[in-house]
Amino acid sequence: MVTAQYNPFAPGVHANPYPMYERLRLESPVHWSEMMEAWVLSRYDDVVFVLTDPRFSADRRSAQNRFAEYIAQREEDFGPLGRTQTMLTSDPPDHTRLRKLVSKAFTARAVENLRPRIKGILDDLLAELRGREQIDLVWDIAYPLPVIVIAEMLGVPPEDRAQFKRWSTDLVATLGGPMVAEDVMQRGRKASEELGGYFRGVIAERKRAPREDLISGLIAAEEQGQFLSEDELLATCILLLVAGNETTTNLIGNGMLALLRHPHELQRLRDDPSLIVSGVEELLRFCGPVHATGRVLKEELQIGGQAVKPGQVAFCLLAAANRDPAKFAEPDRLDLGRQKNEHVAFGDGIHFCLGAPLARAEAQIAIGSLLERYPKLELAAAEPEMGGNLIIRGPKNLPVRV
Repeated sequence: MVTAQYNPFAPGVHANPYPMYERLRLESPVHWSEMMEAWVLSRYDDVVFVLTDPRFSADRRSAQNRFAEYIAQREEDFGPLGRTQTMLTSDPPDHTRLRKLVSKAFTARAVENLRPRIKGILDDLLAELRGREQIDLVWDIAYPLPVIVIAEMLGVPPEDRAQFKRWSTDLVATLGGPMVAEDVMQRGRKASEELGGYFRGVIAERKRAPREDLISGLIAAEEQGQFLSEDELLATCILLLVAGNETTTNLIGNGMLALLRHPHELQRLRDDPSLIVSGVEELLRFCGPVHATGRVLKEELQIGGQAVKPGQVAFCLLAAANRDPAKFAEPDRLDLGRQKNEHVAFGDGIHFCLGAPLARAEAQIAIGSLLERYPKLELAAAEPEMGGNLIIRGPKNLPVRV
């Protein structure tokens, strides 16, 4: 019997991957993919097991497949990001050390203090749109808001945001390694080189004249002997800038698109704005921006009855896990009041997304304010084009009539 195989490149899958995820959960929830050279996991319990068990490594370079070989061959092409490990790709004790250096800026308390500034930035963006009959929710709101916020936190000029967006987009497009076209990889390499050069200049400036920003804090930590190398400092800055805006842009874009396609839930949120907290959690579960992540096995064990060997990769479909009926009642139904919503949109375990509190705050403020400002929002395009790749997904643009 032929069972379902993971294929993110099949016609129509990127536009709507959820039917494929359902087939995988039903027919082949743990299966070996020759395309990915990895075990593909689509059930909630299996995904959580991999993300929380210390026998799995986040260091993709330790894998025994062509993806790891590709990374090794391209190390120098991607500057600091290629030469050094980041919070995303390291294990303890390095992961613990790197994460500790930046974690204070992203705690729930720190983000709570940022809320007035986030709201102020959003109000300014909305003020620029006054008088227009049609706006693009991605380009006018979902993209500039998070990039301005993370730029201000780092201490780099928010007015450079068009440049940040280009660099971020080109870097994120390289996710997928050998499955990505060479011209895309070349743009990613150039973006990494330019972003590294940009941050070298900012770091040199902060060493001369420190400020109250995250880069100054990282430099101070380095000078206090907390073992942050120059490459680690650069890679951390690049990671924070890219991850701090790409994922939240797609969260807001996906979330607004889902609401506009579910007018009953949209009206429910208008009628009861207090639903915004559980509503954003439900949007993260229902249409979160990050669809997959990988881990490398350190020792032989079994997942879902399959023997997985050291060096093999477990490719975890977060978006499939978030629609698993064994975990979520009526998983394909958008329910903004859903309780006990233990989704894995931010991952799980020690690599749980550091920026989760910030992403939540930005999405809550952006979506809540948009519904308040525009009582008659409606889609201006029947099928907005979806951007991204097999790892991250969201609308390229989202034109609406206001």
